Amino acid sequence: MVSSGAIQIPSRLPLLLTHEGVLLPGSTVRFSVDSPRNMHLVRERLLKGTSLKSTIIGVIPNTRDPEHDTDDLPTLHKIGTAGIAVQVVGSNWPKPHYTLLITGLCRFSVSSLLKERPFVLAEVKQLDQLERYTTPQRDATATDDGELGELSEKFYQAAVQLLGMLDMSVPVVAKFRRLLDSLPRETLPDVVASMIRTSNKEKLQVLDALSLEERFKKALPMLTRQIEGLKLLQKTRKMSPDNEKRVTDVLVRKGTVFPGRQFNLDEEDEDDDGDDTAALERKVHGANMPEAALKICLKELKRLKKMPQSMPEYALTRNYLDLMVELPWSKSTKDCLDIRAARTLLDNDHYAMDKLKRRVLEYLAVRQLKTSLKGPILCFVGPPGVGKTSVGRSIARTLGREFHRIALGGVCDQSDIRGHRRTYVGSMPGRIINGLKTVGVNNPVFLLDEVDKLGKSLQGDPAAALLEVLDPEQNHSFTDHYLNVAFDLSQVLFIATANTTATIPPALLDRMEVLEVPGYTQEEKVEIAHRHLIPNQLEQHGLTPQQLHIPQSTTPDIISRYTREAGVRSLERKIGAICRAVAVKVAEGHTLTKTETLTPENSKHECFAVCLFSDKAAPPELPIVIDHIALKDILGPPVFEMEVSERLTLPGVALGLAWTPLGGEIMFVEASRMEGEGQLTLTGQLGDVMKESAHLAISWLRANAKTYQLTNSESRYTSLHCLAGLCCVARPLQVGGIKDKVLAAHRAGVKRVILPKRNEKDLEELPANVRANLDFITATNLGEVLNASFDGGFPGVSGTRAHPQLTSKL
Repeated sequence: MVSSGAIQIPSRLPLLLTHEGVLLPGSTVRFSVDSPRNMHLVRERLLKGTSLKSTIIGVIPNTRDPEHDTDDLPTLHKIGTAGIAVQVVGSNWPKPHYTLLITGLCRFSVSSLLKERPFVLAEVKQLDQLERYTTPQRDATATDDGELGELSEKFYQAAVQLLGMLDMSVPVVAKFRRLLDSLPRETLPDVVASMIRTSNKEKLQVLDALSLEERFKKALPMLTRQIEGLKLLQKTRKMSPDNEKRVTDVLVRKGTVFPGRQFNLDEEDEDDDGDDTAALERKVHGANMPEAALKICLKELKRLKKMPQSMPEYALTRNYLDLMVELPWSKSTKDCLDIRAARTLLDNDHYAMDKLKRRVLEYLAVRQLKTSLKGPILCFVGPPGVGKTSVGRSIARTLGREFHRIALGGVCDQSDIRGHRRTYVGSMPGRIINGLKTVGVNNPVFLLDEVDKLGKSLQGDPAAALLEVLDPEQNHSFTDHYLNVAFDLSQVLFIATANTTATIPPALLDRMEVLEVPGYTQEEKVEIAHRHLIPNQLEQHGLTPQQLHIPQSTTPDIISRYTREAGVRSLERKIGAICRAVAVKVAEGHTLTKTETLTPENSKHECFAVCLFSDKAAPPELPIVIDHIALKDILGPPVFEMEVSERLTLPGVALGLAWTPLGGEIMFVEASRMEGEGQLTLTGQLGDVMKESAHLAISWLRANAKTYQLTNSESRYTSLHCLAGLCCVARPLQVGGIKDKVLAAHRAGVKRVILPKRNEKDLEELPANVRANLDFITATNLGEVLNASFDGGFPGVSGTRAHPQLTSKL
């Protein structure tokens, strides 16, 4: 402890660095705390302390511009004020912060810094006598002699003159008058300077005045200026009682609490925020916003100037204006419309996807010819892991635009899209406006991810809220509830992704251009793995191609035996597992059991295996080559086996193809016949459509029993089991999802696919290698289906049955 009088402050003080005003001894100021250092000081010192000593902190004015503030500790002001925290209020909205009510005790100087984190702790030297502000003194003998006495008396008379010109019925004036008679004269410069309206710069001058004589000289001109201003106002117009009260509010600073005195004015200093409000007003005029938005901002700014900072609405209004200023009303990026460069970039980033890349290039070409083109709403529909999101990111790179992803999966409140009205507690703008604030331009690429997984609740339908966002004829005037003013979204390129269109509301789907993104063939997956996945995983795991080599002959085994998907996510995870296993052995220095020296180019490298459980293996010979033995050691036994040929040899087992949101799937339909009364039993997880199809198939068989030599069919008991809830009945009607279904058959090793005749046109979308490896048979009736399903044909079917031609009588 150090002492400059009977009452002492601690010699080691935590320091609060503040941009908001200057704390002078004898006054109380409310400070907002949101910086990391100050937040740590409140949590670790004020909230955890239990003694009076723990509530005493030092307040140092931070003269650095808050807009250019950094995490580095600024140069500290040489003089500060020790104060006692009389109130701490915390809040989490709109961001975590505390509000401190601090009463100034005395000046101190910083001797040395003890630590900078988590909060600033300094060795200090007390400069003022603390008891002068806490012990009532009626005499003023200390300042009665010489020049100092004259200054003290002059200052006192000026203060009395100012109060005499104001309305004594106003409580603040009456309390100020009583205060003049109770405080020692040497405290008057600090008390009066903190009470009347002065700038922070002038308060700093009073704070830095260490001698009492200098302090009087600094504060007296401020007091005289207030008196001259009041005299000038009295000359220009007659002072009514209402005018006197208003002048009192203008000339006397509010929000001061004097320790040891019953003098508490409940409002805050508005002038301390004057510079900040002026800067905000300049930003409003410089934001180049539309006339309607500017008009609203100026109206809110006018209200803000009249509001004390203690009102809850002050923070709401200030946050609203900050958002309006930060929105990119007229900021945009210039599109890079180089078609050749765009084609190269898309080809480098994504293998296959020819239809999708062609549509993107079409958009760029039209954009180059007509710059005023409204942004189309593209919707990429396909199974997971096929690259829908990464294509959206590549489109942004191609255009040279900012990219922002908005995840819509599980969103069930329309306020997430349109925002909340500002009348609600905790209101905030929607995700669209927040995204524009984040990217800082008005023409980004917005990816609305998982648009098919939007929910619906009592808070409204977010899919309906998206209608205005995604309608090119309406989104030029999109109105967020929080802003309550239109914002132009017509320059935004919206891209939506979905696994299926079945769960997208028709009205929303109508506003989007759907582009199908099917799954990959095995050959495409192999190419993608060696172009993108393997290099990426090597980099993420700290390996190089000189340390790990996965040959082209091993990748198909990973794809067919350890994954079964339309995309490549599981494939990437399996490659990551291989990299992790090799990284462990490379780091340990013993990875391989070597029986033969082979090169990466040698396809017969079966003698190399990663011995995961061997502690006595020789040091690795690089690169480590992953063959089928090493693959089994790392990933374990194969998860999937080609069971198609084995199961199709069993009587009563048929192979069907189905489409799911996760891609095409194969399924086995098992049927058995036994003695009974002709009943049909269905097992498995079947929906209504599947049950109807099964009954329809049995009815058709009964109706054509004699034709196909199926005798006594009605006296048999039939059981039909559909695995995994999937059922497929061969019908000559057109079906959908042909590409995904055929790709599933190709992955499973199927050699022959029977399709309805009307789906023959869909075969053109298949890759050439798939068409070459499969035998496609198109059927117009069930007789052709049965004939093609059995080797040598079906008994009772002689070629294609001709249907009688009907002649219209119209």
